Parts: sequence; structure tokens; C-alpha cells
Amino acid sequence: MNPTQTAPEPQLAVDTSKLEQLKAVTVVVADTGDIEAIKKYQPQDCTTNPSLILKAAQLEGYSGLMGEARGWLKSGESVDDVIDKLTVRVGTELTKIVPGNVSTEVDARLSFDKDAALARARHLIALYEEGGVGKDRILIKLAATWEGIQAAQILEKEGIRCNITLLFNMEQAIAAAQAGAYLISPFVGRITDWYKKSTGTQDYPVDEDPGVQSVREIYHHFKSHGYPTIIMGASFRSAAQVEALAGCDRLTISPQLLGELAADSGKLEVRLSEEMGHETEAPITEAQFRYSLADNAMAGDKLYEGIRGFAADTEKLGKVLAEVKQS
Repeated sequence: MNPTQTAPEPQLAVDTSKLEQLKAVTVVVADTGDIEAIKKYQPQDCTTNPSLILKAAQLEGYSGLMGEARGWLKSGESVDDVIDKLTVRVGTELTKIVPGNVSTEVDARLSFDKDAALARARHLIALYEEGGVGKDRILIKLAATWEGIQAAQILEKEGIRCNITLLFNMEQAIAAAQAGAYLISPFVGRITDWYKKSTGTQDYPVDEDPGVQSVREIYHHFKSHGYPTIIMGASFRSAAQVEALAGCDRLTISPQLLGELAADSGKLEVRLSEEMGHETEAPITEAQFRYSLADNAMAGDKLYEGIRGFAADTEKLGKVLAEVKQS
């Protein structure tokens, strides 16, 4: 199928919201740790990151969690250890209200250290298992650096499934798929943000939106080459972007946009649908991977900006915990 063609549309109920219609063709994932929002919109999975963990820990549904954190800190545990415990405690609560997977992020400051990322990922899984949550419920999030993808390759062989995040170009996607990653999260909105700033274009028709086009291209490439890695569009700026990717394997969506889709009873068109093919291609080398990020200004800029942002959120969470310890 030509990537510009609209896929054949399956029959969807027209008397339901666009959110319910979307759930019929795509696995809907909540991009939040907010228990009430998750209960309201009933996604299959949910995903978190350091900033979402900080917000979640301050919600009513997690009352008492910061008090526990204070106790952990005063007993001599390091801030990094307490961040991991907080992250797992929030994730554990989320496994109680979604039937599928919870994505949990490895510290972005380890994005260029394969061995350290491996150790942290295994530690997170061990914490989950101590709390009674098996690794079959958890996806470990790793940044789409060369080191992160190589760590994912090892973890997948150990039965620890990975979500490769901060993904902005085809080379990152192919390298992750060739490493056997369970899932990739190409970022739609951040790509669009970059092009708006770079070109001065403030509004793109949705079918010309660079972020939407990127995910569509990855989707068609993966299906034509028979890669089993799941594609989960992420980082949406509008419901229109979400709708433009209806039919994608999974989409992770903020509560605000879930609400907009739930309130809209219009007809949803399925935009992505393709049978698996059998084309083959040579493995992406480290040199090709690194050059692709140097050659593609958007992908390089957004990857490193995203790592800085998640690292800053982790530092911010650490400062909040340091204040909690002294309170």
C-alpha cells in the first residue's frame, strides 16, 4: 500500500463516541498517572514519565505516598532509590486499574550508559516483583539512543519487554525493531513543534502534519518489512492528530484529549491498516544510527532536548523529595 493512501475502513459503530470508535481499531493508552482519569476513560494501558510521577504523587489517589517517601529518606535511602520506589508504587497502583501494561521509565540521565540503564531496569522490575507485580505487566521505557536500544536488546532476551521512547526518525525505529524491542513510541507533537518553529508555519493540514507523516511512514515500513514491534504514537497536540492515526497499533493520549474524543460523537475514519509483509533490509549500524541523528536536525535536536527535559524532571522530583525529608 502506498503510504499516502487511506487504508480500507472497517465497519465502526456510528452511535458511539470517537474514543469508543478508536478503541475498536487501536489499543488506547493513557498518558497519565491520574487514577481518576484512567478510571473515567478506561484505557487498556498507561504510561508514565518523571514529570507525571511527580504530579501523580501529589494527587488524592496517592495520599500518604509522600509521607512514605519521607520515611524512606530519613532511614538513609538515597534520593535516586526513593524516586525508583515512588515510580514503582505509582506504577503498581496503575496495574490495579488497567488490564494491560504500565510503562515505567529508566532515569534519562542514564541514556548513554548501557550498563547503568540495564542495572536500573532490572532494579525496577525487581521492585515490582517485590510488590507482587510480574514483569509481564511492565514495559521498561528507554530513550532511543544507541545505548538505550542495545540495553533493550539484552533486556528483551531476559523476558523484560521494552518501550523505546523519544523516537523521532526512521533509523531509530528500525534499530529498535531489529533489536527486538517490544514497542516504540514515535513522538508526533514534538516533531510538529520543531517544524513549526523551524519553518514559521503555524498550522499544518493534518495529512501534511510532519509528526503524523512520520508515524505513518514508520507504520507502513514496519508492516511491509514484517517487524513485530508495536508502534505507539505519542506526544499529541490535538485530537485531530490522534484521529489521523486511527488504526495504528497503539496510541498514548493525554486525559485532555481523551476527554475531547469522548465528547465527540462524529464518525471516525480508520487511517492505518495493512497486512504484514516480508521485505528484508540490512541491519542499521551504529555509524548509520549516529549519523542519522547528526544529519536530521529535527531528530537530533528533539532527542537530546527530550533527554534533558526528562533529566530535569527527575532532578526536580529529587529536590521535592529533599524538601519532604526536612519537613
